[in-house]
Amino acid sequence: MRIALAGLATSHPYTDARALRGDAELVVWEPDPQRLARFRDEQPDATVVPDLAALLATRPDGVVLTVPTPQVPETLAQVLDHRLPCFVNKPAAATTDQLARLEPVVSRAPELVLSSSVLRFAPDFVALDVPDEEVLAVRATIRHDVGVWATGYNPWQVDPAVGGGALVMMGLHGVELMVALRGPAVRLVGAGGATRGYPTLPSEDTAVLTVQWDDGVPGTVEVIGVTSDEAYEITVHTRDGERRVALRGGPEELGYRATIDAFLDMVRGAPSPVPWAQTRAVLTLLAQARALV
Repeated sequence: MRIALAGLATSHPYTDARALRGDAELVVWEPDPQRLARFRDEQPDATVVPDLAALLATRPDGVVLTVPTPQVPETLAQVLDHRLPCFVNKPAAATTDQLARLEPVVSRAPELVLSSSVLRFAPDFVALDVPDEEVLAVRATIRHDVGVWATGYNPWQVDPAVGGGALVMMGLHGVELMVALRGPAVRLVGAGGATRGYPTLPSEDTAVLTVQWDDGVPGTVEVIGVTSDEAYEITVHTRDGERRVALRGGPEELGYRATIDAFLDMVRGAPSPVPWAQTRAVLTLLAQARALV
């Protein structure tokens, strides 16, 4: 099969390409010469094309889309015009305006669109099974250093109005786990952020979101962006104690490989494994939190 990588705006598509290499011929478009050069070093057999139109003209079987968030609706619309399954690397939207522009695009073919944190597909998280009626509260803690943004790397990601900053970029992992665990009937209760370790950032490096499901169960997402350790944890509180899953390690443990496998299932004809209602709930919570903070 042929898989097109539309954009290399974050580190994720490089990992995606390594996972895809054994299953597909790769075609790539990326306007930034430095990012493209890195990709060509890693994937010398990939075909490079000059723009999105040329990428789609190669007649790929599926598309991995990784562009800055404001560009997602327009770019995804062109992919869906070709009726191609598309994996949109997170976040698909970071603000309420971006989400409003994205919604009508996805509504044309939601079964062809997958956008998710890879942690949803992490094997240890998938194995977490707590009867819903036993859940008292849920907490997710995301530890991922954001110091690279303080060096000027990818300034669009840390701009609250463009990429959403740590609250969105890192907070998405925790919100995704919560919605995957208990469903999309959830609302934002509150949010806060602070700059504790990287004072030059235009947005926070530490944040918290609080949510509540329609049945009253509360949830908390903690984002720790000043840390020497990368780890993701979700804790489910029950009458009998805690059920905790800690995710760390490489692409297999964190769900990268399983995410690509799910996308390849879409390429072979399966619908998106993540209903758009869940993705919309995740993005809505994050966009509302971003506006609040």
